[in-house]
Amino acid sequence: MSDRIVVVSGTGTGVGKTWVARELARSLRARGLEVAARKPVQSFDPNDGLTDAALLAAATGESEHTVCPPHRSYGLPMAPPMAADALGLARLYLADLVDELALPKEGVAIMEGVGGPRSPLAHDADTVSLADAVAADAVVLVAPSGLGAINDVLLARSAFGERAIAVYMNRFDSADPVHSANRRWLEARLPHVHNDLESLADLVAGEVVVAG
Repeated sequence: MSDRIVVVSGTGTGVGKTWVARELARSLRARGLEVAARKPVQSFDPNDGLTDAALLAAATGESEHTVCPPHRSYGLPMAPPMAADALGLARLYLADLVDELALPKEGVAIMEGVGGPRSPLAHDADTVSLADAVAADAVVLVAPSGLGAINDVLLARSAFGERAIAVYMNRFDSADPVHSANRRWLEARLPHVHNDLESLADLVAGEVVVAG
């Protein structure tokens, strides 16, 4: 597998984890690192335009079908195993998804989960299970910045147990007093809280993400 595997999870659905994964990949590549992106399985609304896999592929220069195999892409906006059931397709199992990753032997692999840590990724797995199965070196937890952020971060973080976590507060506005207060509260309790991509990329590139 790759030198380093980073799993990107959201605290929930719609927090911007694909954008963060894409921009993180671009920033790491700009530093001269080899970067691969994987979305082991995805579901989507066919009317929404580009899929997550297509956006990630554009950031790494890979084929969209390398990022997510076509048979693991479901054109129905619900959790992938539920979409597979609704479409009358085969059940999804984590072992199969991991076998299909085809990760390069070197560089950084950025792997995006689905929804929040416990959102169904397969019939027998979620993003926590994925991080365990690939022995992820770190998890980037993408969170909202406004009201509810602290609860969302702490609950989602606890799902990953002792695994190394870096929190990214997405759509952060320093002029918003709630955003700033939430950041200070989290920074006082967690070792790695970020609100800009460059500092997050520095962390990943420098291999200094630690458990805590």
